[in-house]
Amino acid sequence: MTEPNAPRLSFRPVPRDFAGFPMPDTVPPGLRLELSRSPVRVGRDGELTEWMSMLTNRYDECLEALSPERAVFEATFRHTESDGSTWIYHLALMGVDGGGLDESHSLDASHASYSRRVKEPGWEELEPMFMLTPTHLGEAMQRWGEIGAADPA
Repeated sequence: MTEPNAPRLSFRPVPRDFAGFPMPDTVPPGLRLELSRSPVRVGRDGELTEWMSMLTNRYDECLEALSPERAVFEATFRHTESDGSTWIYHLALMGVDGGGLDESHSLDASHASYSRRVKEPGWEELEPMFMLTPTHLGEAMQRWGEIGAADPA
């Protein structure tokens, strides 16, 4: 936890209308690879753990949300910086036409509520440089990103 008078790392979230970085040639067409980070609000580390537990406990609902979001995968990480601040990192591969959170759904509403309470608003975006995946998996990821399913219906 950050000491009250300790210097904190600067946080430079991208504007809400940030279109994202250009994708490297190694990312299959139609997909976006993103690594985002945001500081956890001071004193909210325990609630970050609750948030991730909520998602874990509702894993089946999370899986159902992947299709409309065209999310191929998502992963979340916690990191304590040298200044003692806690940051959350989010790695995602998704179709360019995927939707975001839909707060009319209970899971997405809970997810968004935790986000507003636990982390600072916005995200810093790290620039993708390279992605490596076996061809057969890359093709399956590209198909999922396009239609939100493994095979066309």
